[in-house]
Amino acid sequence: MTPEHTHINPDFKLNRTNNTDIKKLFAGIKEHDTLSLSKAITLIESNNKKHRSIASELIKLCLPLSGKSWRIGITGTPGAGKSTLIEALGNYYCELGKKIAVLAIDPSSTITKGSILGDKTRMEKLSVNPRAFIRPSASAGTLGGVARATSEAILLCEAAGYEIIMIETVGVGQSETEVHNMVDLFILLTGPAAGDELQGIKRGIMEMADIILVNKYDGDLKTAAKNSLNQIKNALHLFPPRADNWMVKAALVSALYNEGIENISKIIDNYFLHQQAYNSIEEKRKKQELYRLNKYIEQSLFNHFINSEKAKKLLDEAKKSILLQKSNAYLEADKILNSILKF
Repeated sequence: MTPEHTHINPDFKLNRTNNTDIKKLFAGIKEHDTLSLSKAITLIESNNKKHRSIASELIKLCLPLSGKSWRIGITGTPGAGKSTLIEALGNYYCELGKKIAVLAIDPSSTITKGSILGDKTRMEKLSVNPRAFIRPSASAGTLGGVARATSEAILLCEAAGYEIIMIETVGVGQSETEVHNMVDLFILLTGPAAGDELQGIKRGIMEMADIILVNKYDGDLKTAAKNSLNQIKNALHLFPPRADNWMVKAALVSALYNEGIENISKIIDNYFLHQQAYNSIEEKRKKQELYRLNKYIEQSLFNHFINSEKAKKLLDEAKKSILLQKSNAYLEADKILNSILKF
């Protein structure tokens, strides 16, 4: 059994809250124990107030060990092959001796909040690789297609010694750009014959992409993939220069047949060498932390507000007025805020 799969603390339970348990869990993370890491991520994903308090203590312990990985976000059109690409890249890096963590965000039902959580079945080879850790998490309707605790999960994976962390997002959408605010490198994946599809991708997402890949460059789709690549390259010429002077790269890949993976890894290497020369990663991460600070405060204030008895009463009154067509959402929201806010 490899060190990565030893079970240092199999008796840990989320409902046990003393400092000894936190220290044991932290020790397990430092020893690269996947069971401890999985339990720690479950802890930070919990909505239980007591669990959140424990999670904060654990994050404080892990913080000095974090920050040394490559954080790579991968988004793309539905069916583009994100999971296949991640498995191909992950296996490639594992063969080079790297430790890979994949945080795969599964789409959740807006009704039941349930998700399929099937990424381990879609990444069969990578999921059994002793140098890889795959953690599927439900998006639960979270803005941006990334689970609420994804950024903390990145930190825990870094503390556990994972050198490359890949985040697979739900798909492309207007709010999907949230993932850009927690990664160093943003990859946009699309399929061949993407003329109309390309038009449907938001310009903002393309502008934020550091690398754009056209997948499924194989078989009868090779010509269509080349045409798509040319369209993308033509579109990139219209974008303004970036502050970090990085020229966005576009390339072909067949993730299913592992063709082009080595070339992509070279582009990724060049990206991080370029960013290192400009000290861009450190500056980007500082801005991302400030962005998340505002996001966390907004979410926490909203949760505190929406769960308060006074707010529930005011909301019930507002809903009645709206349903009786005596008012509208804007007026009622303004009334509620004016009655609650003190400054």
